[in-house]
Amino acid sequence: MKAQHGDWQVVCKPPPAGSKVEVCALVQSVTAEDRNNVGLTVYFQKFSNGTRVLRVFAPLGILLPPGLGLKIDDKDVGHAPFLRCHNFACYAQVVVEDKLIEQLKTGKTAIFIVFQTEEAGIGIPISLAGFGKALDALN
Repeated sequence: MKAQHGDWQVVCKPPPAGSKVEVCALVQSVTAEDRNNVGLTVYFQKFSNGTRVLRVFAPLGILLPPGLGLKIDDKDVGHAPFLRCHNFACYAQVVVEDKLIEQLKTGKTAIFIVFQTEEAGIGIPISLAGFGKALDALN
């Protein structure tokens, strides 16, 4: 871990072969308040070409077709499909536009919604405290 800003960590990996620039991301991991077996890890990364990506890892066993929902301060922001499952988690990924960046910087809480059944959505809150400062550190 390189730095901590509020509830967000700036985590960096050594540069890939042939590069001198380390790869850094903002990271936060949380567990659902009422189900300690349901947790998420949220990664925000900016690539060298300027593309910003939000990648959310959810536990195995969730229902994939509904995808991942997102609310910020109780306002629906949208949803994203799950792209792939590994042996430890499934993840959804979206390219982040300026509007969402502003919502993440000015919001208090993001709620990511996963489904264990078609009827049972689980909202998992993520604190946005420190996101703006962590983002500045990432740039």
